[in-house]
Amino acid sequence: MQRETMEFDVVVVGAGPAGLSAACRLKQLDPDLMVCVVEKGSEVGAHILSGALFEPRALTELFPDWQQKGAPLNTAVAKDELYLLEEAGQKAIPHWAIPRPMHNDGNYIISLGNLCRWLAEQAESLGVEIYPGFPAAEIIFDDNGKVVGIQTGDMGRLKDGSEGPQFQPGMNLLAKQTLFAEGCRGHLGKELLERFKLADGKEPQHYAIGFKELWQVPKDKHKPGLVVHAGGWPLDKTATGGSFLYHLEDGLISVGLIVDLNYKDPYLSPFEEFQRMKQHPLYAQYLEGGERISYGARAIAKGGLNSLPRMAFPGGMLIGCDAGTLNFAKIKGSHTAMKSGMLAAEAVIADLKGEEPLTAATFEGRFKASWLHEELHCARNFGAALHKWGPLLGGAYNWVEQNILGGKAPWTLSDPVADHLQLETADRHQPRNYPKPDGKLSFDRLSSVFISNTNHEENQPCHLKLKDQSIPVAYNLPRFDEPAQRYCPAGVYEIVEEADGKRLQINAQNCIHCKTCDIKDPSQNIQWVTPEGAGGPNYPNM
Repeated sequence: MQRETMEFDVVVVGAGPAGLSAACRLKQLDPDLMVCVVEKGSEVGAHILSGALFEPRALTELFPDWQQKGAPLNTAVAKDELYLLEEAGQKAIPHWAIPRPMHNDGNYIISLGNLCRWLAEQAESLGVEIYPGFPAAEIIFDDNGKVVGIQTGDMGRLKDGSEGPQFQPGMNLLAKQTLFAEGCRGHLGKELLERFKLADGKEPQHYAIGFKELWQVPKDKHKPGLVVHAGGWPLDKTATGGSFLYHLEDGLISVGLIVDLNYKDPYLSPFEEFQRMKQHPLYAQYLEGGERISYGARAIAKGGLNSLPRMAFPGGMLIGCDAGTLNFAKIKGSHTAMKSGMLAAEAVIADLKGEEPLTAATFEGRFKASWLHEELHCARNFGAALHKWGPLLGGAYNWVEQNILGGKAPWTLSDPVADHLQLETADRHQPRNYPKPDGKLSFDRLSSVFISNTNHEENQPCHLKLKDQSIPVAYNLPRFDEPAQRYCPAGVYEIVEEADGKRLQINAQNCIHCKTCDIKDPSQNIQWVTPEGAGGPNYPNM
């Protein structure tokens, strides 16, 4: 098939904080460089989802005059609250007992999607070409196995994969260096990790699923700058995670739940736990009388330094959450993603100018000399401690390590079991009877997907691939009661009864691109690939 080809100095896959920061830094260092960013969302920010508490350190390095340029950091954190929840109440954790990385002095409550839209404006003013609605579908390698660019997805294929009447082939975008910034569990990033064995010798990456809703609340319930975090209920001993509520500007509140994907009970539904969580008096006091205006969910890479792969390979790099640079101790990944993109840009410039070849070893030196490595090294035990000992003992350990030892303990805790291997069989647990949604604080999946503005062309090939069609019913169903029915936050997977037996139905048009199925499926049988361009959610102000 004949495909149009365009050539650039650098192609960046993904217009999130890492990719856009890399693009801006490249053009700051060499204005003549030809830099292209491709983004699978319909617009920059359409697929961006985060709490989001934002530490401006990397932004200040990238644009010292960000305030004058109008960066959308409008609400400074005014007050931090941390609670341990019980079903009927809560216990406040005193400020002195909170691990130091969780303090938010000097941080902002933001919409990360809007920050990315602003970063895109800065990138374009520097001369970066940005193409939303063009997912990177395949990696292009040369005869020596070096990455030389990407191929964007075809448009107009029919369900069976054949070319429809409106078929348009994807383009080949060639580059001297390609930076992959797809976000957590990028499908091309997965391929690169395996091909170049980038994670060999590392602990498995660990993940969580994060839910978020945006609410408009009455003025008398709105406290701009208030940050609320909590652990404990509604999660039980089979799962770890935490909840949050942030007061932004203009009467907006973001509320959410993070559930670690190493949970054990196959009957647990993270979505239903989130709906239960909002009924707790701590959260209901702010949400009652308000209006839910947006919903979304996204996987989070939270293994930290112990799971961080080698980021450089022949012809390119993994950056941001595609590599896993989130600082779990701070519950923040935007500033670390931005810094990883800036470090990558500086390494690319040195390579293109012939000053220093870009290899795994040379980039490792740059990374270890940066504050990003120092920050991730100090946080390396945080998640492992919570997984080993739970929120109380794990939290106490983290307080000692962070507040007394400054993150410099002379040991490293291990967390060696992959999340999908943690799920226990259904016969060891009981089905959970979750309450019906009340339509005021709690809601069902389909109404939630509706306000995520998710849309896919229905007559396209399914982008959720099963390696073996028989596994869901023959293996997952009898052993785990097919947990895809419950871990998916969008109602994509259903077991349906037919005359000749049961089968797994995949409602791919509901998919909000969270990647949880690709991570949590106990058989690792589901592979998420990019759908047709611009498909998926369209998040406003998320």
